[in-house]
Formats: sequence, structure tokens, C-alpha cells
Amino acid sequence: MKKSFKIEDPSKLFMHIIAWAVIFLLPYIFTSAYYDAGENELHGNTTFLYLDTVTKIFWVGLFYLNTEMLVAVLVYKKKYILFVFVQVILFSCIMLIHGGFFKLMITGKTFNFINSSSHNIITFLFTVIASIAYKTISDRTKSHKESNERVQENLKAELSFLRSQISPHFLFNVMNNIAAMVRLKSDELEPTVHKLSSLMQYMLYETDEEKVLLQSEIENLQSYIDLQRQRFSEKLTLHVSLDVKENWHTIEPMLLIPFVENAFKHGTGLVQNPEIEIELKTVNRKLYFIVKNRFIKTETAKDKTSGIGLVNVKRRLELLYGNRQHLTINKTNDWFITSLELTFKS
Repeated sequence: MKKSFKIEDPSKLFMHIIAWAVIFLLPYIFTSAYYDAGENELHGNTTFLYLDTVTKIFWVGLFYLNTEMLVAVLVYKKKYILFVFVQVILFSCIMLIHGGFFKLMITGKTFNFINSSSHNIITFLFTVIASIAYKTISDRTKSHKESNERVQENLKAELSFLRSQISPHFLFNVMNNIAAMVRLKSDELEPTVHKLSSLMQYMLYETDEEKVLLQSEIENLQSYIDLQRQRFSEKLTLHVSLDVKENWHTIEPMLLIPFVENAFKHGTGLVQNPEIEIELKTVNRKLYFIVKNRFIKTETAKDKTSGIGLVNVKRRLELLYGNRQHLTINKTNDWFITSLELTFKS
């Protein structure tokens, strides 16, 4: 399989250029220092320095040959002996080429393969070890990055799925409310439809965003509560306190409504003297949300979709906020209580 060296990240390419420039230029910098110190007679012959510079080009080639092909093909597949054999062959070839340049550039001296090999063996070993280390670290970093990206994509897909489950469930309940009002021929039907239209607009256009203003979420939460208040009228005792002074924070859309939806769904119906309490406040970048409703311990009319909202919102909270959220669900006597504490990033 044909492979080509390609660096997609410009900053990575820049770092490679800087690293090799330093390696190539350092010997000249130190040689200049010797000249300044009056060592011209000892170090004046820079021909060997030029020869080493030419040879460095082959070390660069060896480095990228290893990182782009040989490490993956041989080392990763645990063909260590073959890898060593190939490295010895490559070293021998580089030394032979080095000898050719030696004869062209150095006059009055005879090229000795063993002496040149012993002179370059350290550089060779460093190049091989560096190429293996670079390839291994680079691939692990890339693999870790790709793994994180896959996790993030999976989280996005799961969150999208959970949100799509919540929205139809919510609409189903609201439409039932309207159907009940139609049967009762209530004068509140028209404003109810307007509120539903507002909620639909919120769900269709704003919930596609990752974040919405807390103020927007609260307004739609209030609209939902108003819809339910219109439906139950005096049959339900409803206490609502939405004291949100820090309404500039952002929050995931449709995150709070499922708690209230669940309270109305399971806190009415067969429950005698139904009562629901809703309290929401923000203090010092923290959101406190408590929803309480009376319930009966044995529900004979529990439908198949029961609990979808709370299960999904709990999963969403875990995915989105991690340890910055704390959700508790308790049943005390005849009360079902959900309490959410959420810390905003800013």
C-alpha cells in the first residue's frame, strides 16, 4: 500500500522544521564559538562539518522512513528481528553513501568504513530510537483524540435521541389537555392554543440549539404551567414560585419542563385533593429547582409512557453536567419530590 508523508497540522510542520533547523545549525554555532576563542588552527578545517551536514540529510530520511512506514509495518506487528535487520542494512547503505561523499569532499585522507561507522553509530541509534518514540507517541495521541471525538459524537447522538423522545411525549400530554378543554367547551381554549403555539415555536426553533437563555426556558416553563392551570382550574392546588434573578445564564432547552410535566401527569387524575408545588431560584451561579406533587401509592391507570420524561432528563443531566448537577428523587408519605441543584459555568 502506497503511503505518502503528510502533515495536516501547519503548526506540526513548523515544529518539525524548527527542530531540524536547530539540529543542522548547532554544529556551526559551536564552531563559530571556537573561532572566536582563537582556536582557528585546531578547528579551522570545516570540511568534516560539511560532510556531517550532508550525512544528516540521510538521517532525516531514515527518521521519516521509520515513522511513516517501518515502525507501523514491523515494530507494531512485533517483527523486531526483521526491523533490526532492515535498520542495519539502511545504516550500511548510508555509510557507503557517506563514504562516497567523503572521497569527494575530503582530500589527502582515506575513507575507513569502520571508523566512520563508529563515528556515526550514536547518531544512527538516536535517530532510530527517536523515530520509534515519535511514531508511538504520535499514534497514541491521535488514537486518543479520535476516541474522544467518537465519544463526543456518541454523546451528541444520544442527547439528540433523548430530546426527541421528550418532545413528542410533552406534546402528547398538552394535546390531551386541549382535547379535554374542547369537550368542556372552555372559553380558555383560544388562549390555550396561543400558548401551545408559543411552545411549539420554542420546541421547533430553539431546542435545536445546544444552549438557550435561562430566561427563555423559564418563559416556556411558565407557559406550560399556565396551560395545566387552565385545564385543572380549581380542581388542583398549585403553588408556583419562579424567583430567578440570574436569568442571563444558559441552559440546555427542555431540561426543566419534564419535571413539571411528570408532576402534573402523576399528581392528578386519581389523586384526591391534588396539590403541586414548584419552586425555582438562582443564587450565586446555582440553580435550585424543586417539584413536589401528591401521589397515590397504587396507580391503576399507569400508561406505557410513564416515567419517560424523568428517565431521559436524568440521563441528559449526567451527560451534560456530570458532577455539576445533583438530582434527588424521593417519596415521602404521600408526596413525590424531585430536587435539582445545578451549577452554571458562568
